[in-house]
Amino acid sequence: MTLPAPSARAFVPFVSVENMMRLIHQVGLEPMLIGLTDAIEDAFRRWPAFDKTPRVAAHSTEGVIELMPTSDGIHYAFKYVNGHPKNMKEGLQTVTAFGLLADVDTGYPILLSEMTMLTALRTAATSAMAARHLAPKDARVMAMIGNGAQSEFQCLAFKAVLGIDTIRAYDIDPAATRKMVGNLAGSGLTVIPCASPEEAVEGAQIVTTCTADKQYATILTDNMVGSAVHINAIGGDCPGKTELHRDILLRSRIFVEYPDQTRVEGEIQQLDPDHPVTELWQVVTGAAEGRQSQGEITLFDSVGFAVEDHAALMFVREKLHATDLYDRLDLLADPDDPRDLFGMLVRATPAR
Repeated sequence: MTLPAPSARAFVPFVSVENMMRLIHQVGLEPMLIGLTDAIEDAFRRWPAFDKTPRVAAHSTEGVIELMPTSDGIHYAFKYVNGHPKNMKEGLQTVTAFGLLADVDTGYPILLSEMTMLTALRTAATSAMAARHLAPKDARVMAMIGNGAQSEFQCLAFKAVLGIDTIRAYDIDPAATRKMVGNLAGSGLTVIPCASPEEAVEGAQIVTTCTADKQYATILTDNMVGSAVHINAIGGDCPGKTELHRDILLRSRIFVEYPDQTRVEGEIQQLDPDHPVTELWQVVTGAAEGRQSQGEITLFDSVGFAVEDHAALMFVREKLHATDLYDRLDLLADPDDPRDLFGMLVRATPAR
């Protein structure tokens, strides 16, 4: 099937979880990660074209529910996403999401999609995109601290995009590490289970932290991080949630997506409000330097931003063309006469 044009919409294409998984397998997981990495990098090159605002968050003692909107003047996108660390103990996902893409000229939706799976892919792709600009060029070993739902995607993105071949894995729950080792069997990665975060970072040129507890937690202490390392801190995303000791931040050159959001939700919430950071889009466009020397510490303080979701939804929509991997969702009232919505209702009255 071919997706309908925005001006001739009688239905909204909807990508279910089942169809998203079918699409990923049709494209191939690593090609999908590479394609998303390139699509997100292209969006960062167009960063000034996007509307930008911190996400709208409703915090509770148990987690957060957020809306993440943006527009490039042609397409509008938003994502609904939650983060509830306690869910894991109840057999539920910590993070769930769905997203919508719309045509700015008409305001009509042109895609509705699950984004629990897609967010895992776009988060991994964003990490790999940042590391492509910031990590040591000869990096082959990554420490993966936090081996939950995001971990395999991160590992495979770094393999596909940067050539990482060895993962040193640690989680406070050994079962999570065993899960990750099993899932990555046959992937071409060597995965080494580690008994502590200190053991995991030994010999690693890249350190990815991805933990979920909603609290200030020192996953990496200052003495664990030496020179010539890139830190990919992706497990934050809310006030009161950090993973790195403050002294690591003070020794690092810090790169962020959108400072107004990261200063509230990221690792840099521990620092003074005027502590210098570099926006990643400036590195992508060449307006600012990425890694300046092999021996420095670079830190990508990633909290996720709506531009990445916009790019991911656009990428998925492109891949849907000439496939049947979507459902036709009857979401829009579409009367023959746009002024006669009531008449549409009357004509739909069931016969007595």
